[in-house]
Amino acid sequence: MASTETLSAACKGTTVTRVLLLLGPPGSGKGTQSERLVKKLHVPAISTGDMIRAEVRTGSELGKKAQAIMATGALLDDKIVNDIVASRLTKPDCASGFMLDGYPRTVAQAEYLGGLLTKLGYPQPTIVHIDVPNEQLISRTCQRRYCTQCGHIYNLLSNAPKQEGKCDLCGAALAQRADDCEDTVRNRLVAYEKSTAPLIGYYANGDYHRIQGTGTPDEVFAAVSKALAL
Repeated sequence: MASTETLSAACKGTTVTRVLLLLGPPGSGKGTQSERLVKKLHVPAISTGDMIRAEVRTGSELGKKAQAIMATGALLDDKIVNDIVASRLTKPDCASGFMLDGYPRTVAQAEYLGGLLTKLGYPQPTIVHIDVPNEQLISRTCQRRYCTQCGHIYNLLSNAPKQEGKCDLCGAALAQRADDCEDTVRNRLVAYEKSTAPLIGYYANGDYHRIQGTGTPDEVFAAVSKALAL
């Protein structure tokens, strides 16, 4: 991981308009809303999940460790995730703002992030919390599919592909993640309630917006846009 001085130097002189943080349990629709917000705001979406899965695909040492942990539905330790995020925030495309999806997951990560943002000259985050009941989350996640080529996400219940098993965007085959099964999802929700849910209390007095995520993607995005005055 780069030193604080190196990170600060990399970000010196940049002007950040907004830092967004998406909160919500697995299957709440954060990925879908992230894609829409990126197009609306023209800022990068930084997904720790995507970065970790990339490490898994390359077979790196970090990827092997992450794969073993994710297979059980547990969360990665703070140091691994913090190091990935700290490095990512120095990239040039973050200069005018960025969105974090899936991070922080714990109060300890949130405290680290707050200090890191201050050191790098970034503003504290605007929080968008997408809230969905557990049983609906389980149903959604087990019906999730992804494109094996471009990575686009579908849901057979609410956002099915036009042609079964094929991506609308590139025509490649769709697949289901190995950890998108009911037992693993329930384990992830238990982990979420234990470690991530306290973030709601941590951020409640800041720029925090709770969004009901049980509607269609369009309805949820309309609510998000209203809350953020987009």
